[in-house]
Amino acid sequence: MWCGTLVPPAGMPGSGPKPQGVVMKLFTVMLKSLVLALVLTLSAKATDKVDINTASAAELDQVMVNVGPSKAQAIIDHRQANGPFKSVEELALVKGIGLKTVERNRDLIEARAGAAPADSRRPAGTPAVKPIERR
Repeated sequence: MWCGTLVPPAGMPGSGPKPQGVVMKLFTVMLKSLVLALVLTLSAKATDKVDINTASAAELDQVMVNVGPSKAQAIIDHRQANGPFKSVEELALVKGIGLKTVERNRDLIEARAGAAPADSRRPAGTPAVKPIERR
């Protein structure tokens, strides 16, 4: 039986040459599929990094590798208690997050300076600082 071969033997059904239009259509479909796959791959690589100083627990859970909902919440709790992260390496100070987890996620996250809301930088119970007006 010839089922395992790529080309059917001569004299069997389907062994004749294919019309030029069918070959061209097949080539066009394959080319379009290849271009679409390339575009989707490039768009996935071009996504921005997630800022660990402003991201929610759900965003951290979704983006980071080996970080589930509880570790994502621990990151948020640490950020609220200690202020914004100055670098990605400071993420290792969070309970349950080690250096290996930080290294696995280094390409996915960033710590922008001053990106956290002003309320999280101020310790609880201290009044807001009023800006000084210039004359």
